[in-house]
Amino acid sequence: MFTARVLAGAPSALVILVLSGCSSHWGCTDTTAERGEARVRVQVEDTSGQPLGVTAEVVDWRLEPHPQVPSEGDQVHFHYRFDGADETSGPAVDACAVDKERVALGCRTVYSSGAWSKPDGSLTGDDWLAVDHPEQVAGVLLIPNDQSYDRRTCEQDIKDGGGTHPPKPAGRGDQL
Repeated sequence: MFTARVLAGAPSALVILVLSGCSSHWGCTDTTAERGEARVRVQVEDTSGQPLGVTAEVVDWRLEPHPQVPSEGDQVHFHYRFDGADETSGPAVDACAVDKERVALGCRTVYSSGAWSKPDGSLTGDDWLAVDHPEQVAGVLLIPNDQSYDRRTCEQDIKDGGGTHPPKPAGRGDQL
């Protein structure tokens, strides 16, 4: 008799699971945002291409040996600034040293949360880019896509992954 009651209630339990989102198909999809145009000064944009109200800028750069590894020769030392960003959880953008044809020689992601607050409300910081041929560096550019978004994919987490993701981070050899 107990087995009959359990079997009679099984369809109701399945309906509850499906309606609550506990089914095997979550409708998870992954898409990738298109990479924005790299510049010295950019309006940071979300994965939908909408401005976040934050500006990021390369203030200056120079070639010099890194103080912790001077034997490795010149590296690109650059200073950057975020205006309109939150001190603790603001956006992040890719910074790339480029040659005269705008081919990336080296890149890294810089986070507004890693910068220091200035009296004018801006956040400034500095970082280093190691490149194989520092003599080829013609400038440092920022890519406007916010790289701080969670990158979990449907494959990694079918329930909480998915959605639009930032473009793949820029790397050596990319045409910017």
